[in-house]
This record gives sequence, structure tokens and C-alpha cells, in this order.
Amino acid sequence: MHPRVLVSRVKTVSFAVPHEIAFGDLYLPPLLVAALIGLICTSLTVRLLNRLRWFRHVASPPLVELSLTIIYTVVVGTFVFPS
Repeated sequence: MHPRVLVSRVKTVSFAVPHEIAFGDLYLPPLLVAALIGLICTSLTVRLLNRLRWFRHVASPPLVELSLTIIYTVVVGTFVFPS
């Protein structure tokens, strides 16, 4: 007698993932929108850091701005526009 082979059926679940963001007739990729939001958040953070005079303790302010932009873009892209 042959042993029975159990075959389990796996149901696939599909989520509504935005492949593009529509602004009227203009379609933009989510990463571009996340980068724009990250750039805006970086601009606000840099203004706050300049007002508090914390940027005088930084050796390379442009590198800090670039790093903040990347961090904000990754956070927004991960939690606001998950792919």
C-alpha cells in the first residue's frame, strides 16, 4: 500500500499595494512621492536645527542633510507607501 501524500492548498492573499500615485492625470511612483516628502521633512528639520544652533556642532552640514533626507525617505516609503 502506498502512503498518502497530503497536499495542502495555500491561499494567496493580495493586498492593495499602490503601484503609482495619481494626482489628476499625472501618475507618480511611490518612491518619488516619498522622496519629496522626505525632502520637505528634511528642510523643516534643518531649519529647526539652525534655529536651535545645533548645526554649529556638525562637521559637514550637507552630509547631515543628505543623511536626513535618506532616513526620512526610507521611513515614509516603508510606513506610508509600503510595497
